[in-house]
Amino acid sequence: MLSRVANSLYWMVRYIERADNLARLIEVNEQLVLDLGKIDRETLAALWRPVIASTGDEELFDEAHPDGQQSEAIHFLTVDRENPNSIASCVALARENARMVRDQLAEALWEELNGLYLFVNSDEGAWKLANDAAGYYEQIRRATHSFHGIAAATTLRGEAWDFMDLGRHLERADKTTRFLDITTFLERRIDEFGLTVDEHWLAILRSCGGLGAFRMKYRAKFKPRNIAEFLILSSDFPRSVRFCVDRVDQSLHAISGTPRGGFSDDAEIKSGQLLSALAYASIDDVLDGGLHVYLDSLQTRLNDIGEEIFRTYVLLPEQIEDRPPIPANTVSAVVRWQMEQQQQ
Repeated sequence: MLSRVANSLYWMVRYIERADNLARLIEVNEQLVLDLGKIDRETLAALWRPVIASTGDEELFDEAHPDGQQSEAIHFLTVDRENPNSIASCVALARENARMVRDQLAEALWEELNGLYLFVNSDEGAWKLANDAAGYYEQIRRATHSFHGIAAATTLRGEAWDFMDLGRHLERADKTTRFLDITTFLERRIDEFGLTVDEHWLAILRSCGGLGAFRMKYRAKFKPRNIAEFLILSSDFPRSVRFCVDRVDQSLHAISGTPRGGFSDDAEIKSGQLLSALAYASIDDVLDGGLHVYLDSLQTRLNDIGEEIFRTYVLLPEQIEDRPPIPANTVSAVVRWQMEQQQQ
C-alpha cells in the first residue's frame, strides 16, 4: 500500500475518534456544571480549564481568550477553526484525508463523513448548538459511531483496515489517559468547585463511555482506585489503555506480517514494551509514583509509538531529518507538516 494512502486512512480515523471523544467530554462537563447549580463566573470558567488542558491547546486558548469564559471555551472546543483540535477542525481534516483516498472507501462511509461535515458547518448545526447543546453533541457522537460501524461492515480486512484500526485505538488510548488526568486538576480544587470525590470521578468515567461496563465489573463500587484500574489496566474494556495498546500491537503485526511476540521495526518494539508493562502492572504500581506521573509517561510512550509508525510507514528516508519535533502534548505540528507533504 502507498504510504500516502496508509497515512490518510490512519489520520481519517484518528480525527473521527478525536471528534467523538471531545463531544463526549464537553457534554459531560456541561452536565456537571448544570448539576452544580448556581456558581460564580470565575468558578465556572475554572471548571473548563482542565477540559482545555486535556486537549493540549491551553496556550492557544489563552492567547485567543485571555479572560476565557464558559461560552468561549465551548466555542473554542467545538467550532473554532483556528483551533486544530476543535470538533469542526477534526471533522474537516478527517474529510480531507478521506477525499484523498475516496476510491478506497465504501460510498456509504464517504456519505456518512460528508454528512457529518455538512451538519457541523450548517445553519442547522449552529442553531442546534445554540439551542440544544446536548442534542448537538449527541448527534456528533451518533455520526462518529455510525462511521465506525459502516467502516467495520464495509472495509476489506487487509492493510487499509489495519491502518484504520491502528489510528482509532492509538487515539483512543491517548484520550483515555488525558481524560483521566483531569482528576489531577479537579482534586486540587474540589472544595472550591463544590464537587464530591464521587461526582468528579464519575464524570471521568462517563467521559470515557465506561459507566455501564464499570458497574457490571465492579458492582457500583465507585472508588477512585477501581475507576483508575478499570480505565488503565482492564483487558476487556474497549476504551482502557491496555485494551487499546493490545489492538495497536495486533494491527502493527498484521501490517508487517511479523508474528506477535517478535518485531520487525521500532513501532512494534515500543508497542510490545508498553503492552507488556501494562499487562504486568497493578493499580498499586500506578498509584505509588503518582497517577499524574504515570499518565504523563503513558502519553509520552503513546506519542513515541505514533512517531515510529510515521517514521516506518510514511516518511521516505531522506525526509526523516526534515520532520519537525513532536511536542509532548500535541502532534499538531507534525500533522500540519504531514498534510503539506501529502499535497506535494
